[in-house]
Amino acid sequence: MPRSKRDKKISLTKTERKGLQWKQQIVEDIRNCVQKYPNIYLFSVQNMRNNLLKELRSEWKRDARFIFGKNRVMQLGLGKSEDDEVESDLHKLSKRLRGQCGLLFTVRGEDDVLEWSKQYSALEYARSGFIATETVVLSEGPLEDFSHAIEPHLRSLGMPTKLEKGIVTLYKDYTVCTEGKVLTPEQARILKLIAKPMATFTLEIKCSWSREKGYKSYVTDDVSATDSGSNAGDEEDVEMSDEE
Repeated sequence: MPRSKRDKKISLTKTERKGLQWKQQIVEDIRNCVQKYPNIYLFSVQNMRNNLLKELRSEWKRDARFIFGKNRVMQLGLGKSEDDEVESDLHKLSKRLRGQCGLLFTVRGEDDVLEWSKQYSALEYARSGFIATETVVLSEGPLEDFSHAIEPHLRSLGMPTKLEKGIVTLYKDYTVCTEGKVLTPEQARILKLIAKPMATFTLEIKCSWSREKGYKSYVTDDVSATDSGSNAGDEEDVEMSDEE
């Protein structure tokens, strides 16, 4: 019997990796921004989330540009040494690109940017590996906010649940997490399901460069250590350099 043309195997896990063209685009974007904006700020982030970075990008849309990417790729854009730097002293900024970092290109002044970074923070849901900041306990009884359809999923996460007259119910008290202990993937999912944000998204300005004043450092770190070459966040978080 001839094989049907519909009988084809389709991989649902295949994804396209960001290759050379994507890296070249980031390098080009950085060099264009160096010419366009007089000030560059290198910042580190804690508990980075893509949705929050998009909100920042929208907030600063008129007079700034955020760029994220692999650290070594961003270093190529700025220049790794005096010989290949785009502007004088930019290689000093490049050396500080370590860990989970980003670049902010802007026309705003130093005082404005530093004050904003100190005041900015946003609550977010914690991920696995995060150290719990408080103990969360769910009391025995109905969980009326949940649909009956999600009850098997809650049980798979370790929650002692059952259906009583179509209502998801805890048949005993359940400790979701304990303060000071590392969250498991299951605990992180439960905290999100019960709408309990525990992480705080923050930015710290590490150093800056301006066309008028050159390089300036605000915090001390070991710039001689080996660069990891990439941001420590999820792949989905590194997507902020593809458009104005």
